[in-house]
Amino acid sequence: MLHAMPRSGQPQAFELVLAWVDAQILEGRLGVGDHLPAERELAASLDVSRAAVREAVRTLQAQGVVNSFVGAGPGGGTVLTSVPSRALSRLLRLHVALANFPLPDVIEVRIALERLSARLATVNASDDDLADARRALEVMRDPSIDRQAFNDADTEFHVALATAAGNRLASDLTAAIRESMRLPILDRFRHLRDWDEVVGDLRSDHEAIFAAIERRDADEAERLVEAHIRSAWLALTHVPGDALFEPLPEDELAAWEGAEGGDLIS
Repeated sequence: MLHAMPRSGQPQAFELVLAWVDAQILEGRLGVGDHLPAERELAASLDVSRAAVREAVRTLQAQGVVNSFVGAGPGGGTVLTSVPSRALSRLLRLHVALANFPLPDVIEVRIALERLSARLATVNASDDDLADARRALEVMRDPSIDRQAFNDADTEFHVALATAAGNRLASDLTAAIRESMRLPILDRFRHLRDWDEVVGDLRSDHEAIFAAIERRDADEAERLVEAHIRSAWLALTHVPGDALFEPLPEDELAAWEGAEGGDLIS
């Protein structure tokens, strides 16, 4: 059986920052328009690195909770732009907790959510609604794109499609799941020896999914999304020497490949 990401039992540094922000919001110490402490100050008070603070801020930005502004003084810094409902606050906790779930569980839930989002997007999304996903595709088309920038655009693409579907809960859950996987996926990207081949396959997958949604082919969009997630994960589980995830055993590998009839897209 594929296991969850090996963890020491202690939260990662950026998760401590997320937990602190969550607590401050729930206790009423942070409200809309309030600034988070400066990066250096927050890092020192929580005894984490400044990189951990930046990663937490990126996660909060992806969930629409904060926005960052360049410059010193009252106009700069990281500002709380919306106070999440208790449901969204629980999603912040879900983001932290996901690392402790078995990976097959996370992947299967992600597939279910993104199949739903793909179908709803074909029905509900206007051209304007698809603009963010289209922009993410443009970024990923850059032949000189580095692995981190591609991973960020990949995340934005999947979250943008969920948003375009018009179901807020599905969108928030997709964002929480995809953001929780962003750093582990980036780690795998960095270990890939055949990056050019893999990134080419991922581009093709995303283009095909988007094209199916644009032509309002819900069945094909659903099929392509599931094939993409399964096959991309299979490609990444073959990275040798990876410290974050265990490789799939041969029996599970065969079962996952059989789920799509062996027709793996990436």
